Amino acid sequence: MTADRFTVGPPGRALLADLGVDLAAVLDRARLPMVVYTHETAELTTAEFYAFWRALDEQAADPLLPIRIGRLIRAEIFDPPLFSAFCSPDLSAAAARLGTYKKLIGPLRLEVDAGGGDTTIAMHWPDPEHAPAALILMELIFWVALARIATRDDVRPLRFAAPVRPTPEQAAAYRDYLGTPLEHGPVPAVTFSRTDAERPFLTANDRMWEYFEPGLRRRLDDFEAEPSTTELVHQALLRLLPAGSAAVDAVARELAMSGRTLQRHLGAEGTTFQAVLRNTRENLARHYLSTSRMSAGEISYLLGYDDTNSFYRAFHSWTGNTPDQLRSTTSA
Repeated sequence: MTADRFTVGPPGRALLADLGVDLAAVLDRARLPMVVYTHETAELTTAEFYAFWRALDEQAADPLLPIRIGRLIRAEIFDPPLFSAFCSPDLSAAAARLGTYKKLIGPLRLEVDAGGGDTTIAMHWPDPEHAPAALILMELIFWVALARIATRDDVRPLRFAAPVRPTPEQAAAYRDYLGTPLEHGPVPAVTFSRTDAERPFLTANDRMWEYFEPGLRRRLDDFEAEPSTTELVHQALLRLLPAGSAAVDAVARELAMSGRTLQRHLGAEGTTFQAVLRNTRENLARHYLSTSRMSAGEISYLLGYDDTNSFYRAFHSWTGNTPDQLRSTTSA
C-alpha cells in the first residue's frame, strides 16, 4: 500500500448490501474491474476512490444517501481504524485516534482543533474540487453518528459545514437529522460542544484498543514506507489484466517508467516481470476457482489470456492440475 492507495475491506461490501446497492453495477459505473473487490481487501487510488463514490451516489439515486449511511453505521463495524474510534473513551479521543489512522482507509486528512473548549474536526481532501459531495457529507455525518451511537444520546453538532449547495428539500432533511443547519463552507468541518466532545462513550474498551493499536501502527508504518517495485507491478496487474493488458510496456506506462527501468528495478529485487505476472495470475486463478462459479473461459478473460486453451496450459504448468480438478478438490 502506498500513500496514494487506500484499503477498502469487508465493511464496505456489507454497507452496500445494507443499502441494497449492487456492487457489480457500482464498479461498472466507476469503470473499475471487479477484481478490485474479489480479495479480502481492495486497494484504490484517490482517483479510483472518488470514482467509486460518484458511481455509488449515481447507482443509489438517493439525494439523501449520506444520511442513509449515517443511520446504517453500527458499533459492530469491524474495521480496525473505525473500531478504534468506538473503543475510545470519548469523542475527543476518537478524533485524535482517527486523525492518525484515517489515512489507512481513505484519502483524507483530519485536522482536530479543541481550542476554546469546542472541538472542530476539519477535513482536507486531495484534489478537493473532484471529491464527491456524497463522500464529503458522509464523512462529516459519520462523526455525528459515532457520537450518538457511542454515547446513546442525541448529540447535535454546533456547526456542520461543507462545500455543497443543497436543495431546499435536502437542507430541511439535514436540519432534521443533524439538529443544526447544513452551512456552506469551503472546508468541510463539524463542531461539537465541549460537553458533547467529553461525553463518555459507552462503547469504550481500553483492552481492545491496546490489542489493536500495535497492528494499526505497523499498518501505518507500511503505508508511509516506500513500496517495492514488485508490489507496484502486482497492483498494476490487478487493474490491467481484466482489460487484456499483460505486457511489460503497459505496466511500465501505468507506473510512469520505461520498460527497461521497470525490469532493472525488479531484477534488483530478485525477480522478473514474467515471474510477477505468473504469480499474480496463479493467485487470482486459485481465488476465482475457490470462491466463485465462473467458468474457465470467464477466468481466462479476467487473467488477460487470448483464449481458454492458453489459460489451461498455463494453469497445468503452475499446479499440475486442470482448473476443474482444482475446483473439485477445494469444494470437496
